[in-house]
Formats: sequence, structure tokens, C-alpha cells
Amino acid sequence: MKRLFTLLLAGLLWGALAAPAGAVDFRIKGQWWMGFTLWDTQFTRETRKGDIRNKTTDDRFDATQRIRLQLEAVASEALSATVQFQWGGTVWGQARSGGALGADGTITKVRQAYLDFTPPDLPLKTRMGIHFLTLPNAAGGPAVLDERMAGISTSFELNEHAGITAFWGRPFNDNYPGREAHGMANYHADYLDNMDLFALILPLNFDGLAVSPWAMYGFQGRNAFRAASADDQYWMAGSPIYTLRPYPATMPGNMDYPYGASTNKAWGSMFWAGLPVIWSCLDPWNVEFDFNYGLVEPMGRYTATKYAGPGHDIPEERRASTRREGWLVKALVEYKLDWGVPGVLGWYASGDDGNPKNGSERMPSVVPWGNFTSFMGDGNLGWKWQDLNVSYAGTWGAGIQVRDMSFISDLTHTFRAVWWGGTNSPSMVKYMDTAYAWENGSDGFNGPYMTTNDGFLEFNLVNIYRMYENFDINLELGYIANFMDND
Repeated sequence: MKRLFTLLLAGLLWGALAAPAGAVDFRIKGQWWMGFTLWDTQFTRETRKGDIRNKTTDDRFDATQRIRLQLEAVASEALSATVQFQWGGTVWGQARSGGALGADGTITKVRQAYLDFTPPDLPLKTRMGIHFLTLPNAAGGPAVLDERMAGISTSFELNEHAGITAFWGRPFNDNYPGREAHGMANYHADYLDNMDLFALILPLNFDGLAVSPWAMYGFQGRNAFRAASADDQYWMAGSPIYTLRPYPATMPGNMDYPYGASTNKAWGSMFWAGLPVIWSCLDPWNVEFDFNYGLVEPMGRYTATKYAGPGHDIPEERRASTRREGWLVKALVEYKLDWGVPGVLGWYASGDDGNPKNGSERMPSVVPWGNFTSFMGDGNLGWKWQDLNVSYAGTWGAGIQVRDMSFISDLTHTFRAVWWGGTNSPSMVKYMDTAYAWENGSDGFNGPYMTTNDGFLEFNLVNIYRMYENFDINLELGYIANFMDND
């Protein structure tokens, strides 16, 4: 029976491919990564006084690999299909990721799968399926959204200087198991559990000037982040829940609302807007500027507990709002030289004011990828596994960099020195699990929670050697000096 089924499946595949594939050009490309990392996973093990707050318990050394294969079926300039598979990340020696003795882990996944088509006599380029949806950005990378999700994106070229791009993305739907799964009645599975995003982008390109104003509206059901299992909940909530809800580690989830607040609202609105500008008409200068704003409608209220500290038995409780609203501005100025590109960079983001009754003043995001720096950000130009999805929310920073330095053929270097500061009120930490401020934030995809009394000084040196045309060797060195507050 098994052999018969195999022959039947092979026949069906042959029939499916043979008939329509005559005029289709199949192209295959891929990427192979091998990475070796030696690092301290706790950015803030000690205070300024040397008191140890977080003891490192993770491995300091990891050997990892990841493979991506992409198959493109091109019928014409107006029609093509793409699917991308990924094997890994595989940690050498780890059984659950397929790296233990025998190497037989089942970790193949579909990373992208989409169609590209243009209707006849209509210059409307459309992409449909699971693909990257990225909002325009400049000076430090995307601070709101840059991730794969199911949806439709389309673009129309008005003229040589202007166009229109729009997309609809659905990151979550049909994941809520219902209250029946928890022994509770009257709530059904997949009820009010979708999250949808709609964006409109106006790219403008002139000689040496690129401006792309954009706006994105979204709405979330009150059960959008309620998953059937703890693993699903982590992967669903890992990206947006920490950057949409007001404060980390203060609101445990319940079946009424994932932020821990009871609410009668079925849906909550979200809104973002941005204005990235890239000015390069005065060579050798390059100037980039980016402004972002975000708002998440409150879905209810909850009880915030203020930790009074040692010796106080009765903590203070206050009613708090789930509203979150904030903004971010970032900039980069570079001057191109023969041996490299020196520049200065900086950003400032709004922070919490210390009053939980009016919600959070940090800018919300969906999946940010700040890349001003290499260790705490994601600007290492190559290996992207150990970096964090930094949104810059509640922080400010300033620094210098010299990128693309080259003194030997095929070998380039990028050096950065950046100061990270906080814009959140120190009193706000008292309303959350204080250990969170001492974590690196990688599980929350938002970076560490920093107050106006906190700081980091980060140094990066990224080296890239192109051994062959399609083979690079990256050596990244990073160090963070800790200036976190003792309290």
C-alpha cells in the first residue's frame, strides 16, 4: 500500500508539472550561513557599584547554521511564483534543532510563498501570499514593521518621480482555542482573534532626494494573541504583544484580554505614520532623516501594582490604561571619502511619564528592526541571529561610525561607538517586574527598558572578507559598557 501511494503521488506530481511548465523558467538560489558566537547573554549583570543582578546561566559559545533555498517559477515578466524554504537555525549538538548526533531533526519550514503578477494593460504590480511587508524607513532601519506575513501588496507608478504602494497584511487569525479549551463556556474558538494591517505609501524620487510618506491603520480583536499552546503563544506574542501593550511584565494574560485587562471592546484600532527622507544630491554628503508616530487604542483598564521595596508589606495599586502612544525621530549624516564613510548618528524617542493611569508614552510597533548598532541592534551586515529586534522606544542615543573602511583588497571594516540612554521615568520601573529592566529584552523584541538614569556605551567592529564572489567571512566584535542605575 505504501509503495502504491508513493507511485501514485509521483504520477500526480509529474502530471502537474509536465503540462503547464513548458514555458516556465525555473530558477534556484540560496544562502548558507555558518556562525560561531562567543558572547555574554546578559547585558546588565552588574550595577555601576558592581552588584551582580543577573547571573549568566546560558552557554557563552554557540555554533550554528542555517540554509535557505528559493525556487522561482517565471512564466513571463508579468507572472512568476516564488517559494523559499529554510533549514535551521540548527545549533550544533542540539537535538531539537537537528544538530545532535545523527542530525535528523525535522526543522524544514516554508519562509515565503507568493505570486507576482501584473494585469494586462495595467501597470499594477501585485504580490500575493506570504512575503515581506516593510514600511519605508531611513537612518537606522525600520522601527515599526519589517517582517514576513500573509497579505497582498500592490504598487502603481504614476510617473518617473512618483508612485503609490498599498498593502493589506494579516499577521494573526484563527489561533484562539476558545474558552471551552479551558473548561469555560459561552466563548467559541477563533472568535475576535484576527489582527489586520492596511498601509498606504507614497514614494517620491527626485534627483538626489527620496521621500516616502506613509500611514498604516490596523485593528486587533481582543483575542488576537490568545493561542492554543504556550509555544504558539510565544511565537505569536513574541513580536507584537510586547511592543503594543503599555508596560512589560505588569499584566499577566487572562482569557478576557491578552494584556491582562478586562474589556467589553470587540476590536481596538492602531495607527502609525512615518516620513523618511534621504538627501544625497550634494555629493559626497549623505543625509537621512526619519520620523515615526504610533498609537494603540486602549482596550480596557487593569490594576498596576507599585512595588514599594524591601520592608514594605503592602504594595500600592492603581488603575491603569492599556493605551500606548509615542513617537520617534532619528537621523544620520555621512561624508564619503576614498578610504571609508565617516558619519554621525542619533535618535530620540518618547518615553513613559511614570503615570500608568494614562497608559504608555512609548511608540508602539509590530516587528521593528533597528540597525544603527550591531550588538544591541541589527546592523552587523551579515550574521543576524544573535541580534535584537530593537524599536528604539523609550530610548535616545548618539554616536559616530566609520563604515566600509578598506585598506586591503576584499576586506572592509565598520566601526561604531554609540551611547544609549533612556527616556522613561524612573518611577515607572516600580510598576513592573524590576528584573525586566535588567534583561536584554530579546524575548520581548523591544530592547531593554531604560530610564533617564540608565545608559549603555556600545562599541562595534564588523569585518567582512570576500574570499570569493559568493563567499563572505564576517568577524563581528561588540562590547557594551554598563551604566545602568543602581536602584
